[in-house]
Amino acid sequence: MAKTNALTALAVRNAKINGRIADGGGLYLSTTNGGKRWTFIYRWDGKRREMGLGSAATVKLADARTLASAARDHLAAGVDPVAGREAARTSAVIPKLVTFATYAEAYIASVEHGWRNEKHRQQWRSSLKTHAASLSDLDLNAITTDHVLDVLRPIWSDKPETAGRVRGRIEKILNAAKARGLRSRDAANPAQWRGHLDILLPLRSKLSRGHHRALPYSEMPSFMQMLAGRPAMAAKALTFLVHCASRSGEVLGARWGEIEGSLWTIPADRMKGGRPHTVPLSNAAQQLISEMERGEATDFIFHGGEPDRPMSNMSMAMLLRRMKVNVTVHGFRSTFKDWASDETSYPDELSEESLAHIIGSAVRRAYRRGEALDRRRKLMDEWSDYILEFNSKLK
Repeated sequence: MAKTNALTALAVRNAKINGRIADGGGLYLSTTNGGKRWTFIYRWDGKRREMGLGSAATVKLADARTLASAARDHLAAGVDPVAGREAARTSAVIPKLVTFATYAEAYIASVEHGWRNEKHRQQWRSSLKTHAASLSDLDLNAITTDHVLDVLRPIWSDKPETAGRVRGRIEKILNAAKARGLRSRDAANPAQWRGHLDILLPLRSKLSRGHHRALPYSEMPSFMQMLAGRPAMAAKALTFLVHCASRSGEVLGARWGEIEGSLWTIPADRMKGGRPHTVPLSNAAQQLISEMERGEATDFIFHGGEPDRPMSNMSMAMLLRRMKVNVTVHGFRSTFKDWASDETSYPDELSEESLAHIIGSAVRRAYRRGEALDRRRKLMDEWSDYILEFNSKLK
């Protein structure tokens, strides 16, 4: 008996040769210069026939196997799979309404086993429930560009990262629905970005977040590369601030006596919440500090023109202006929070603690600070590694 399920998702992604690769049971991946497509090959009335199952770019391996299984069911019932599919498409019977919410849940359930963690699964469901509720009861075939814009516009300016993720998730769901025959074969995807929504919505990198304009975290590696080429003290202070996700006043007032090994303890009088805060320094932040010269005339790590005074609180803002980067210093904290929420499996409480946000009771906060220090150190190391991605590529 021929082997079935011979392919893997990795093999599909890496397939380069022109020709066909068998998965088994009549399912083949056809690879040409024009792309990769799924094909079901069978015999009917003594003749070899082929039925296309869609592009591998939009129809995943598991979905292609499901479609091939349905074709084999048609054969077993004495029905030509192509004729059976066309009959279903042209049937005069009104199909059962399939709403966006119903299919979104079915789609998530079919692919979530391949996602990296439970938090990612929760984010998919919660983001659609919170921001795409207006699509929930709509028939998949009835969803238009205007419907998608109604979802995105309220959050596009204030929550650009969230809006981008929601748009991408809607696009994937509608692509999968089309592959399943639940949307018209000729229907364009109303959530498609390139050549469609990018004409109707402003670029996310041009947006601001309320009073604290912030970079999308995807742009942080290139920003840090720009910053690394600047020798000024303000550039060093801003680099340290980004690595620590700290406020400007916390960094500008930093003194050598506050650093002990890999910990930086900020006194209460410089903290917004009026409580001392301990920052576990990432390896990159520690290296930056170790390369700083400790002057005899000052205890300030980032001193200004006069050794006994810290830099002006406008120094980092002026640096950003000279770099022509239209963000605020405080916005880097928002960028860190977005990255931690989207790209890591750490609980939100950990990033909130890293930002010195006050949450929970005093007893709970004390307990959390004690138990979370090592995990916060790992989080900050991962953040530093992410924003210094350009460094690893140069090595």
